Amino acid sequence: MTPGSGRACIEVLDQETVNQIAAGEVIERPASVVKEVIENAIDADARQIITEIGSDRRSVTRIRVRDDGTGMGREDAVMAFSAHATSKIRRIQDLDTVLTLGFRGEALASIAAVSRVSLTTRLRGVVSGTEVVIEGGEVASARDAGAPEGTVVVVEDLFYNTPARREFLKSLNIELAHIYTVVEREALAHPGISFRLIHNSRERFATPGTSSLMDALISLYGTGTADALIPVSGRTPLVSVDGYISRPALTRGQPGRMTICINNRAIYAKQITGAVRDGYGTLLPDNRYPVAFLHITTDTAAVDVNVHPAKREVRLSREGEILPEITGIIRDALSRHDLIPAGSHMQVGSAPVPSPLPGVSEPAHSLQASAGRQLRLTSQDAGEPSRERNHLPEMEVIGQFSCTYIIARSKTGDDLFLIDQHAAHERILYEQVKEMSRASCTSQELIVPVILRLTPTETAAMEGVLPVLREEGFVVEEFGSGTYAVKAVPVVLGKLQDPEMIRGIIEEFLDDHRERRVSPKEKITRIVACRGAIKAGTALTTEQMSQVIRQLSFTATPYTCPHGRPTVVVFPRTHLDRIFKRI
Repeated sequence: MTPGSGRACIEVLDQETVNQIAAGEVIERPASVVKEVIENAIDADARQIITEIGSDRRSVTRIRVRDDGTGMGREDAVMAFSAHATSKIRRIQDLDTVLTLGFRGEALASIAAVSRVSLTTRLRGVVSGTEVVIEGGEVASARDAGAPEGTVVVVEDLFYNTPARREFLKSLNIELAHIYTVVEREALAHPGISFRLIHNSRERFATPGTSSLMDALISLYGTGTADALIPVSGRTPLVSVDGYISRPALTRGQPGRMTICINNRAIYAKQITGAVRDGYGTLLPDNRYPVAFLHITTDTAAVDVNVHPAKREVRLSREGEILPEITGIIRDALSRHDLIPAGSHMQVGSAPVPSPLPGVSEPAHSLQASAGRQLRLTSQDAGEPSRERNHLPEMEVIGQFSCTYIIARSKTGDDLFLIDQHAAHERILYEQVKEMSRASCTSQELIVPVILRLTPTETAAMEGVLPVLREEGFVVEEFGSGTYAVKAVPVVLGKLQDPEMIRGIIEEFLDDHRERRVSPKEKITRIVACRGAIKAGTALTTEQMSQVIRQLSFTATPYTCPHGRPTVVVFPRTHLDRIFKRI
């Protein structure tokens, strides 16, 4: 509103502001730059793409992407930085059949609007190349230059003219991890292209470019992951699915380890990952996801690739027909393989053990013994806080429901309680870990170190996680490229029964959308408590159930777990009487 005018004052924004707003939609972080430039290289028929990242101690300072594609002449090289300039489409109808990746013509213009860019390129079969320098979206120079066939794009000082946007970037390690993820996904989407990723002159990974998806998988994740995969190959009238999925023994806590490509485009589509997960049916616990690397091919007219500014997501026009067919292909692939897990691929403690029938369970002596050890670690002698019991009522154990909920009653018999055994023990562990951390964090050395092989993305994040892990009592050392040895753990965990705990911590760090306001140290404390606590699905003795309740009563906040879920629910006698119409 114009002061004192009582009406809105509408003005046309200047071109510089328009360009920076458009850039903000396409270029969110350094990984966005890498994605857009790599996709242009793929469209230019490159057979080798080399991504070099330079950084100081705080941020990514330089991105250089070199390809051996077709290259460009001077006129096209200059025009490429103009807004909405593209060689991929000519009219709106072309979007229905687009197969190229950088079709919008926004990428280079958006990058140039918020950084300093140089592009050096030479057409195949042409003697001389061209160098174009762009600063703040304007062409600073364009001249002849010696260059190999193909194109080299160098981006420096990203967001130098939009400092507020730079403030929203995460730590260096998180930004590097996002870059690694982009290059990994493009390498898996295009196994016929050789990809190399170099950070500060050190090669982090390389793929052979043999056109074999399995060769690319082995180069990125090693033979351990590859051995736990089974092939998928299915065709229906609407869709074809090829690639690999994990046996049920290999799972992750987040769906991010599913790499889904539609018509050779690496995308994120919640509905498609859900369809893949549905193909496993009851083979997986509710809170676990498979590892999958899938190429899906369907009619281009059925896929809207224009729904997201950064082209990360797609929309399916015949979703109701296509998704069930994807689920069916996954289910069929699983049914044709022996899914008995090998001992080396078992993930001990990574997921709850489901009961054979709801509310019914058989005695599980090994789980009971494990629960006994966990409860001894959190007992008074193991460091239970020496404070008065709080106002949690005294209870008598009645039994256990579904190996998950403890049923108890008050001493007076007026109240019925349900206690979530995992949430309750998680709260107990959480407060003890924090207490120990404030005093002196004590570690316990493992007799045999746990070896953990990480993906390139996880390795990038690990460099930022290690200092905080050390503060919490973990001793983790690099044990070769992409491999780490866990040599000691916080004493409150006893022995490391779940090596995937470290991977879970990394997943938390990589997830931008979970608990944004929580510090890294607090995240690790919560994960340690969650992973070390008694699991849902564990049958407990009456004495063990009583110990859970007693230990919970000594905590400062016994009513919720560290994530805010309730630990105890009460049903007063009067409430039950009303339910049964006794009042």
